[in-house]
Amino acid sequence: MSAFVSLDNVSHAYGGKADGNKAGGNLAVEGLSLSIDEGEFVAVVGPSGCGKSTLMKLATGLQFPFKGEVQVAGEKVTRPVKIAGMAFQAPTLLPWRTTLENLLLPLEIVQPHRREIWRKRPEYAARAKNLLTSVGLHDQGDKYPWELSGGMQQRTSLCRALIHEPRLLMLDEPFGALDAFTREELWCVIRDLQAARKITVILVTHDLREAVFLADRVFVMSSRPGRIIAERRIELPRPRDLEVTFTQGFQDIVHELRSHIVKARQ
Repeated sequence: MSAFVSLDNVSHAYGGKADGNKAGGNLAVEGLSLSIDEGEFVAVVGPSGCGKSTLMKLATGLQFPFKGEVQVAGEKVTRPVKIAGMAFQAPTLLPWRTTLENLLLPLEIVQPHRREIWRKRPEYAARAKNLLTSVGLHDQGDKYPWELSGGMQQRTSLCRALIHEPRLLMLDEPFGALDAFTREELWCVIRDLQAARKITVILVTHDLREAVFLADRVFVMSSRPGRIIAERRIELPRPRDLEVTFTQGFQDIVHELRSHIVKARQ
C-alpha cells in the first residue's frame, strides 16, 4: 500500500531562487523523507527552527521544494491541497463573525462548497452545529470570538479546519498558547475527533508529552536544515486516557525522544 503523504528527499530554502541542485537562500530542510499512511496520526518534533512548519507548508502545497517530491493521496503536490484542513497556535477567528459564521467561512471559499453554500446553507449550518456539539460547544454558535475563552476559540478553530471534511488535518502547535489543563482537555478532543473520523493527522509540536499521548508515530527532526533523524512508534494501547501520561512506559518514551532532540541541538 502506497503512503497517503510522502516527502521524498525534499530540500527547501527561503530567501533565494532554486539553481539546479543548489538553493539561493537559507536551507530550511534538506534531504527530508517520510511517509504517512492514511488514517495515521503522526507527530513531528525537534529543536526550534528545525523546519517543522516548513514540512507542513510543503505537505499542503503552500510551498514547493527546489529538490525532491511531495505526494498526497497519490498525486504530486503542485498546488494547494484541497483535501487538507489546517489549525494553528492562534485561532485567527474573525471578530465580526459569530462562532457559527466563522466555521462556515471555508465553505464560502473552497470549491465545490463555494458554489453550493447559498443554496445549501441550512445543511451546512447543521453540519457546523454538529461539529460544535462534538467538541462541547453546542450552545456557543451565536457567540462572537471575544465572548469565548481561549480553549473555546481553539475548539472552534479545530471545527473550522474540519468543516469541509478534509482527509488530511495539519495541526501547527494548536495548543501551545493554552494553560496546561485546557491543553490536556483539547488533547482528548482531537483524540476523539480523529478516532471517529479516521482522518490522517500531522501534528507539529514542541510538547513531547502531547506527541506521545496523541500519535501513532513520532518523527524527530534535526537542527536546520531539517531532516528526520529518528522515528518512534508509540505502541501504547488505544483509546488512551490522561492517566497513561503518569505511567513509567509513557515517561520512558518522552525521555527517549528528548534525548534525540538534545543530540540534535549539539
